[in-house]
Amino acid sequence: MLELKDIRFTIQKRNDEVALLDQIDLRVPTGHFMAIVGPSGCGKSTLLKLIAGINQETSGSIFWNGRNLSEEGDLEASEIGYVPQFSIAYDALTVEENVEASVRLRAKTSSREAFHQLVDNVLASTGLSAIRDRPVRVLSGGQRRRLSLALELVTEPVLLLCDEVTSGLDPKSEHEIVELMYQLSRNEHRLVVNVTHSLANLDLYDSVLVLDAGRIVYHGPPRALEHYFSVEKAEDVYPRLAKRDAGEWAGSWAKHRDAYYASQPVRHIDAPDVSVSATTPGAFAQFFALFFRRWRIFFRDRGQLFLQFSILAVFPFLVVIFDLDGVDQLQRLSESVPATKAEFEAETEAMTFNLNLGGIVSGLVMFQVILLTLMGSNNSAREIAGERQIFEKEKLGGVRPSVYVGSKVAFLSVLVLMQSFWMTVFVQAICEIPSQSMMPHFLLLLLVNAGMTAICLGISSLARTADQASLLSIYLVGFQLPLSGAVLALPAWAGWLTRPFISAYWSWAGIMDGMERDYFRYIKEVTDTWLGPMWLGFVVLGLHVIVGLLVAYIGVKRPKWEN
Repeated sequence: MLELKDIRFTIQKRNDEVALLDQIDLRVPTGHFMAIVGPSGCGKSTLLKLIAGINQETSGSIFWNGRNLSEEGDLEASEIGYVPQFSIAYDALTVEENVEASVRLRAKTSSREAFHQLVDNVLASTGLSAIRDRPVRVLSGGQRRRLSLALELVTEPVLLLCDEVTSGLDPKSEHEIVELMYQLSRNEHRLVVNVTHSLANLDLYDSVLVLDAGRIVYHGPPRALEHYFSVEKAEDVYPRLAKRDAGEWAGSWAKHRDAYYASQPVRHIDAPDVSVSATTPGAFAQFFALFFRRWRIFFRDRGQLFLQFSILAVFPFLVVIFDLDGVDQLQRLSESVPATKAEFEAETEAMTFNLNLGGIVSGLVMFQVILLTLMGSNNSAREIAGERQIFEKEKLGGVRPSVYVGSKVAFLSVLVLMQSFWMTVFVQAICEIPSQSMMPHFLLLLLVNAGMTAICLGISSLARTADQASLLSIYLVGFQLPLSGAVLALPAWAGWLTRPFISAYWSWAGIMDGMERDYFRYIKEVTDTWLGPMWLGFVVLGLHVIVGLLVAYIGVKRPKWEN
């Protein structure tokens, strides 16, 4: 039994408190199929999100089988299924792969056979068995809605909440989906609630809840709807509602409710307050499910594969191309030193040559660093923002935010390692950058890539859209070169103000500090920028990684549902 007592939900709009739902009193039994209908903006989806635990009621209480959810906490993730308006499946995966991933993330099975049996049962119950191998991107609207329902059924939820799942469908597909939800509601332990703007197929519902401006104006059998509102057909209810104030309709219903229930009883199925729900898998099981799913999506995305291959092939080559004229010079510093100080002209020429060489080395390394920050931005700017709504749904279903972020870190770490290693090896093989040791050089390049990847992952977790995250990340990379001080020296006060936030500076400065001493002497002559010690570069870049990941975790913990 689902029971709502005097529910009120308000939001702040400027300095005013606006009630989106007010005086909601409702009782709905299990084994029941209820529609929530009403004009646009009347609070249908808001009410559903309150029941689902996505939003918190301002006042009032919600009960499930006598348990006060407002005080004792929400239902377990496995007990509730919530089907939002947006798609909650990955287009690159097949129908079966999406269902399998949902099982791995939400339902703990006793054996491999039990796992496959559960997948088969869910596909069969939603009529998807025949298209189980079909990619989601080619599915029709009705098939996508079936898949959304299938993803929620893996835990056998006792409360299934559906938000506009028939929106945009043709009449035949709409009828099929409503019929499917009706069949799912015949489980004596389950209550199915469907928010819809459509007034078609009402005969399949056990009851209809009509909202207007956040107030209940009717709740009863669909066959009595026309009689109560004095209309000839259900489609005339909305125009009828517009003729009176919502408060008047709600007051009228409050007066007639008890008598109306008595004369037109809502269908009930008596069911014991006992239900069987799945156990949420552990953190490690969820991690591997997310990690391997991400790689599967990566290899299915040809555009992303081509982009990553192009970056790996082209970016290191660009560094070499732009410095080909200086490659031979990098190998001839010692040969250019004059034999004696008495040879003034030779000494002047050698000094000019070596200063130019110092500039080449500095520029070569900075080019590496900037390109790696661009790689880091590309790695993660869209990583969370691009799938945020799917993650919100999976988080509601029991996926832990820490595990989600951990799976992203593991996936991105592979990209960062490959990019940084190849950049170091390729450029060093041709240019022979005169570092005292290549390992610190490589680690600093690795850290600048990892730092920018982590920071952009944090941006991705906070951004409203993937495009917004990409734009902010590109701006961040754009500021790296001018604010690093490697090309144009900044005023001392500006350098100390901005330097802690510029990843490119710390990688570049650390690598410069690790140059062979003869080269380092001339590098210092051609730059007015303070060159911090290598160890400080490691520390600051490590902090950038930590801060980025912390922001990413905070970002995914915060709810970010579409309104």
